[in-house]
Amino acid sequence: MTIRKLLTLAATLLFASIAAPAVAQSLEVEMREAAGAYERKDMATAVRIWKVWADKGNAEARTLLGAMYWSGEGVPRNHTEAARLYRLAADQGYARAQNDLGFMYGFGEGIPPHNDVEAYKWLTLAIKGYTSKNQDRLDQAIKDKATLAKRMTKAQVSDAEARVKAFKPVP
Repeated sequence: MTIRKLLTLAATLLFASIAAPAVAQSLEVEMREAAGAYERKDMATAVRIWKVWADKGNAEARTLLGAMYWSGEGVPRNHTEAARLYRLAADQGYARAQNDLGFMYGFGEGIPPHNDVEAYKWLTLAIKGYTSKNQDRLDQAIKDKATLAKRMTKAQVSDAEARVKAFKPVP
């Protein structure tokens, strides 16, 4: 390897090691900025920031933007778009999106028709993914799953459990 190639490689590695923390810091700062804007009811700023990060594949931004589409805050109310964003984040393994998607499947909100097997799957995955800092959401997901289980057959529950076991998050 020539000196020039070695220097190019070293510079590339150095830049990558510097750029990665900057991107992470930028994400953290911008997500906090968007959350603050949302709290202040500055929906345009929250939507603008979350759209950028959602387009970059950030599961949290996808979920929060999905929630805005769900409720019609700062964007036109659109349950189909909310479900699309939740699905992208849920496929990444993000518990809140899995919970929200499970609710939509279970109660026919934005995903016609309702599908108890998919709802059970997503709620189960959410329950597994929540931490103690999400205790309220965890408790609600457990209640929603119990409600679903009461109206499902054993075969449906078995099918849902198989789907849970087969789930592999995508990056």
